[in-house]
Amino acid sequence: MKIKDRIALYFTLISTTMLFAVLFTIYLTFMKFLQADFFERLTDRTMVTAKLYLEADEISRDALNNVRHKYLQKLNGEVTRIYDYKNRATFIGDSAQYWTKSTIEKVRKNGRLQYTDGERQVVGIYYKDNQGDFVILASAYDSGSHNRLDKLLKIMIFVFLLIFIVVLLLSRWIADKMLKPLHQFVLEVKQVGSKNMELRVAETNNKDEINLIAKSFNQLMEELEQAFILQKTFVANASHELRTPLTRMMMTAELALTKDRTPEEYQKVLNTMLDDTSKMEHIITGLLTLAKMDLELIRSQMDSVNLQSILLSIQAYWRKQENLPVQLIFNTPNEKLPLITANTVLLQIALNNIISNGFKFSDKQEVTCTLSHLDNNYIIHIHDLGPGIPEAERNEVFKAFYTRSQDSGYQGEGMGLYMTHKIIDLFGGQIAVSDTKSPGCTFSVILPKL
Repeated sequence: MKIKDRIALYFTLISTTMLFAVLFTIYLTFMKFLQADFFERLTDRTMVTAKLYLEADEISRDALNNVRHKYLQKLNGEVTRIYDYKNRATFIGDSAQYWTKSTIEKVRKNGRLQYTDGERQVVGIYYKDNQGDFVILASAYDSGSHNRLDKLLKIMIFVFLLIFIVVLLLSRWIADKMLKPLHQFVLEVKQVGSKNMELRVAETNNKDEINLIAKSFNQLMEELEQAFILQKTFVANASHELRTPLTRMMMTAELALTKDRTPEEYQKVLNTMLDDTSKMEHIITGLLTLAKMDLELIRSQMDSVNLQSILLSIQAYWRKQENLPVQLIFNTPNEKLPLITANTVLLQIALNNIISNGFKFSDKQEVTCTLSHLDNNYIIHIHDLGPGIPEAERNEVFKAFYTRSQDSGYQGEGMGLYMTHKIIDLFGGQIAVSDTKSPGCTFSVILPKL
């Protein structure tokens, strides 16, 4: 059963159960009211009978019967009896013993009695008169009340069924309207597949459960998309970067096997293959580092970060661990902390990669970090005293496995600046190689203020 059908059914059952309880209460109350009213009417009959037959001594029996039948409306199946002190029926022409002596004595003992005998209602009173002590009992069938109750019951059944149908239809309509966003969400989810991982379901401004599901699903799709990108990037990089050294090693080995060579020549071939193997090791290390870094980027939790504290921590690290000079210059207002939204560990990795490159290419000369602010951003300028980067290569240095280390004689896999670029981009910032007239190279990192 669909959710909307279950909601409609549950809502209808709850509503109609409450309606049934209300109607049942009304029916019982009305029935008790009619029953009590009829008891009152029977009591009045007994009192009038006592006044007519016991206190009107000068009027004959026939005259009393005529008055009784003329001015008192006879009830349906009415039976009235007056019993004397010997429990004998008297005064009324029908002197048959209608009630038992035990019932008469109960009235005499209690002074008043009313009860239901099947479909009939009975009232009895004890009446003391100068002619003696009497018990008057009257009974009748309240056909009018029963007819009213039957009509009321039919009306209630009709109203109950009508309201049941109306509530069921309305609840289905309401459930369908309420679950329409969920239906739309399911349709959008069905369109998402491995070929279009960038698709996202629509989110609304409503703070309901369906919107929370949509947001959670979109967050899940973000992570899955990053995982797919990671997989594709890793495979593409691995196939591209490993193919070249493997091909060179195979060609070198095949060339060496084409003829017999001297031990010196074999040693030269083995050294060449060893160099290629070493390069492959660096490439594999870089690929694994890249994969690990991508996973960290996916799982990273961002929080409020103080840039001054980060830079001071980096300065302390290089002075203590490597004994290398990092100069810090803060051009920000003292009364306001330079806060951004980032991940502390990843931001330290990104800035350390730039500083590490500065030390490597400047033969461990001083690196200067300047923190300033402009509009809604903070800017970190990291300047080294190395040979600098040609303008044509400034955009290439942020690509994976791009390195100038071979030309300069330094070791490197070309992964540091690539990782830094990905981290800064994750924080919504920008990184670029700035133009500078002084010797060396300057990297500018722009990060939005908190």
